[in-house]
Amino acid sequence: MDQRINYLLHRFTEAKLSSVERQELLQLAEEYPLLINSEIVKLIEAQMVDRTIDDQQSWDSVLETILASDKPKLKTVKSINLKWWWAAAAVVLIVFSLSTYVNVTRQKEHVFATDFAPGSNKAILTLANGTRISLNDAAAGDLMEDAGMAVTKTANGQLVYHIVKSSEATDDSKTNTITTPNGGEWQIKLPDGSTVWLNAASSLTYPLNLGNGKKREVLLAGEAYFEVAKDKLHPFIVKTSKQEVTVLGTHFNVNSYADEVVTRTTLLEGSVRIVNFENGQGEVLKPGEQSVLNNGMFRVDEVDTDESIAWKNGYFMFNNEKQESILRKIARWYDVKVEFADQSARNVMYYGTVSRFDKISQVLRKFEQTGEVRFDIKDKKLIVYKD
Repeated sequence: MDQRINYLLHRFTEAKLSSVERQELLQLAEEYPLLINSEIVKLIEAQMVDRTIDDQQSWDSVLETILASDKPKLKTVKSINLKWWWAAAAVVLIVFSLSTYVNVTRQKEHVFATDFAPGSNKAILTLANGTRISLNDAAAGDLMEDAGMAVTKTANGQLVYHIVKSSEATDDSKTNTITTPNGGEWQIKLPDGSTVWLNAASSLTYPLNLGNGKKREVLLAGEAYFEVAKDKLHPFIVKTSKQEVTVLGTHFNVNSYADEVVTRTTLLEGSVRIVNFENGQGEVLKPGEQSVLNNGMFRVDEVDTDESIAWKNGYFMFNNEKQESILRKIARWYDVKVEFADQSARNVMYYGTVSRFDKISQVLRKFEQTGEVRFDIKDKKLIVYKD
């Protein structure tokens, strides 16, 4: 974070910020004002360290000119290393410039006739007998008991399984499925003690005896973050339509939406082995690595894992990501459809972080402030224009 801010501030002082970088710096200035100020001071200190005496005298002369109208205070200023006054003045100047831009931009903010609230805890639990339970409507407490397992909804919206009759809990024929709609997410504590965070428009199917059979196997469609309970005797397997991930105990994220071209698996802790169903190719990931399955082939990259699990922590995070990809995420979370009035808007790139708890209008304004795109909302359709 510090390095990125320092880079952007250098670009700012050189008047070389792109529209995307400018928006990113404005956002960082709003969210981390103390860090921004600290990095400005470091930037100025670094510039001052290598300056010659002549350069220093030149800087002092500039500052004396600025303060010349206040003669009584001039001696006090002279008794202090003037580079620190210059540093303070530069901090004020840069922060003022940023603030001015923010205020001017806000005066031009687009007012949307229609707005949508962000997603929330919403999911459907489908039991082995086909019964469907709306988890967001169900009261906290015990929901059901089946095959020796009791299912409870906690006060904070988590779904928890626990064994009540060990003799019945070995039945491997019964499964449950939890499904989140567009605009929904849910957290589940599985029968083996593993915890799963399910993103919007996703589903997870799992056996009620998970942890008591020879292996622990679940089926995923969409995106989920897993914190797997360690059990060396029972591997944990996540199957999607294109691949299989095998682990013993670890933290990882799988993104496998049907409308995404690639399947991404990101490892935060432990190790995982991934097998491609199409050709049997396998890859073993180390923490900080991400496998990208595209057109039947794997690629492994070192990545910032924060980006992959930003959704779980309440953010959208973009690292030079195309508008088209970003808006698929927004469409799922706000339950809207996207239409590109200008096809060139699909390829606009963004870098930055946006809260998932804001209304959609607040998110869209941040993109509009780059000057690259603009939006309109009609009914439940988001229309994108190239500015």
